[in-house]
Amino acid sequence: MSPVLEAKAVAKDYGDGLGLLPVDLKIKPGEFVMLVGPNGAGKSTFLRLIAGLLEPTEGEVLIDGAPAGSVEARAATSFIPDNPVLYDDLSVEEHLEYVARLHGVDEWHDRAGELLDRLALTERAYDLPSRFSRGMRQKTSLAVGLVRPFSLLLVDEPFVGLDAPTQASLVELLAEAADEGAGLLVSTHQLDLVERATRCVAVREGEMAFDGKPSAETVLRLVA
Repeated sequence: MSPVLEAKAVAKDYGDGLGLLPVDLKIKPGEFVMLVGPNGAGKSTFLRLIAGLLEPTEGEVLIDGAPAGSVEARAATSFIPDNPVLYDDLSVEEHLEYVARLHGVDEWHDRAGELLDRLALTERAYDLPSRFSRGMRQKTSLAVGLVRPFSLLLVDEPFVGLDAPTQASLVELLAEAADEGAGLLVSTHQLDLVERATRCVAVREGEMAFDGKPSAETVLRLVA
């Protein structure tokens, strides 16, 4: 089975001693990979390189065989950043319709309704996220990232600001995306994901420090 993500010695040098040393990683369809590590280890840099938002200093990233940042790669990748990026003048439902239609999903209503329900957003569907709390904006960002089709899902710290019921719903939604054949790379130390994830990879001081079976003990050790 061809990998949905293939990072080949990809690195980022910011010129100040920070960044990401050459990293190799492959994720196959259906793999659910936790990305862990201490703050400042390079996790967000790695995700942004994969999403095509940063240009690597060296190496390359392929998404479904297409270079990261290309039209084909962007069409195959849904990236949910740690800081929600939303439009000030669109309601929650308008965000979902816009993104779904942008990616060729005309029959978006049922999926949008399901996401609104499972992320506890139904009663706020016609409100502007610009007026929301951090947690509500995070829920909106997650719904927007999940309403569109994707081969690869990248998520950076998705549980920040979420209450316990929504965290549980999100775990289920991520597991379902993997079950449906998407490759997932989720930056988090949320232990609820350990039983659902197929692999755990860790970045420490800008380089890959672990790639193996996830466990609560492993995650806690790698984020310390």
